[in-house]
Amino acid sequence: MTDRRASTTWTGDLARGRGTVTLESSAAGKFDVSWPARTEDPNGLSSPEELIAAAHSSCYSMQLSHMIDEAGGTPNQIDTTAVVTLIVGEGITKIALTCRASVDGMDEEAFQQTAQGAKEQCPVSGLVKANTEITLDASLV
Repeated sequence: MTDRRASTTWTGDLARGRGTVTLESSAAGKFDVSWPARTEDPNGLSSPEELIAAAHSSCYSMQLSHMIDEAGGTPNQIDTTAVVTLIVGEGITKIALTCRASVDGMDEEAFQQTAQGAKEQCPVSGLVKANTEITLDASLV
């Protein structure tokens, strides 16, 4: 079992307030967040949706790398982008994953099966899939 810790300090009301997210386990940084950064222009601030996108793209890339290796391929480079869609009043409705990978020893059909499997087995996908549509556009480069 592994636990990771982050915390947020928020001041003010939702519309005009601001917060700071601190990645405590890694001490990798602090990220300022605000409601306008979630629903309008980020203006240099982050949002929970951006942090979820970061978590999902990194988790998916790691899962895919592992599954390519297990299938007998060699993952050279995996580039994954996650776009998290927030609709105010409804919540996070969609995460669109786009993956481009350089892989040795695997044809397109095997890669597609592995890429879809990684989407299903990624722990972050598992966390959100009950309430959120997850799409995947994956291809070899």
